[in-house]
Amino acid sequence: MTEGRPLRIGIVGTGAVAQLVHLPLCTERTDVDVAALADADTGKAAALAERFKVDRVETTEALLLDDELDGVILCTPNHLHEAEAVAALEAGRHVLVERPMALTPQGCRRVAETAEARGRIAMVGMSHRFRPDVSALRGFVHGGELGTIYAGRVAWMNRYVPMRRSTWRQNPSEAGGGALMDLGVQSLDLLLWILGDPGIRRVMAVAKRDELEVEDAATLLLETEAGAALTVEVSWTFFSREDRHYARVLGSEGAGSLPPLEIYKQFGGRPMDVTPEQSPPPGRRNRYMSAHRRQLDQFFRGIRGFADVDPPHDQVRVMELIEAAYRSIETGREVLL
Repeated sequence: MTEGRPLRIGIVGTGAVAQLVHLPLCTERTDVDVAALADADTGKAAALAERFKVDRVETTEALLLDDELDGVILCTPNHLHEAEAVAALEAGRHVLVERPMALTPQGCRRVAETAEARGRIAMVGMSHRFRPDVSALRGFVHGGELGTIYAGRVAWMNRYVPMRRSTWRQNPSEAGGGALMDLGVQSLDLLLWILGDPGIRRVMAVAKRDELEVEDAATLLLETEAGAALTVEVSWTFFSREDRHYARVLGSEGAGSLPPLEIYKQFGGRPMDVTPEQSPPPGRRNRYMSAHRRQLDQFFRGIRGFADVDPPHDQVRVMELIEAAYRSIETGREVLL
């Protein structure tokens, strides 16, 4: 591609993540041209195209096959991700797809293998991987500075908000599940990313389902091959003033948690605070948006050939564990892997 011209990007799906993240961040850039939008609700897509000065509104099929586009960002309901990603990759587009990449391990493998076969980038929207605090904690773990990890915990609990009407997220055929699929996929990915994807030998999961067709809360307990206990807790119905998201890692020589980032390590038999200083750059104090901005940077640099972006084979393992968790919920028993 021509290095000097802006990348031409299409966005499929104009829901919350497109409106709050991808459209604002992409249209503020001078090296990117959001050339087209697509959505089943063409009226909404047209209104957003006017608001963000996007020239064209296309059908999804036309956008995915548009030879003028360098890449597409997929923000559609979960059950569409696999087919749309594969179609775009086979048409020669680079793809950034919001999580989950597909609803099954087999679907994730299909997307990753298609990207490899076509020589194109497929990225999945795990923006937490681009947070400085997550990178710092991961560095301490991978460097062995916390000793042998014996426990890890991630919680992603969203404050309860009365639901005025159901959306595709409460429809099992479109979402693939409830809170576990919505929040658990990125929570599990975060924990595995920090720990370096330890081998998991068994999974036990319990979920709460009230009036919805899908679970509104779930707790997972995973045991690694090395005997560490990992916990993932997610909820749509957390009764509190605000959402609560955190990660914690416990080791034989130290421990770390976030947010805020805190790392303690044993020196001379005493725990010492070794938390690295992390000052946010001016105008970039929103951790959520900054992580998404870095993720988009990586995607666009990869398209230009300035960054190596590995095929997302790790998402196969994430979905294998999510699938095992749902089997455990259905049977009431642990699942051995």
